Amino acid sequence: MKPDIHPEYFPKAKVRCACGAHFEAGSTRPELSVEICSSCHPFFTGKEKLIDTAGRVEKFKARKAKAVATPKKTKKVRVKKQKK
Repeated sequence: MKPDIHPEYFPKAKVRCACGAHFEAGSTRPELSVEICSSCHPFFTGKEKLIDTAGRVEKFKARKAKAVATPKKTKKVRVKKQKK
């Protein structure tokens, strides 16, 4: 490694999660804050969080139907006058 070009490494950086969990990990920053960790992630906890995808799909279909129902605006074509 070249000297003086790499950031300082903190082998015991403190990591705080939004769920309240604290743990140590190696990082180039002394303290980190994360939104999700292995203590609260559904993959690790086994708890499934359902997302309202049906509501999203219905909203999309409604917007699509509205877009099809309203005619698109047509551009006015300018006619150039011919010189005599």
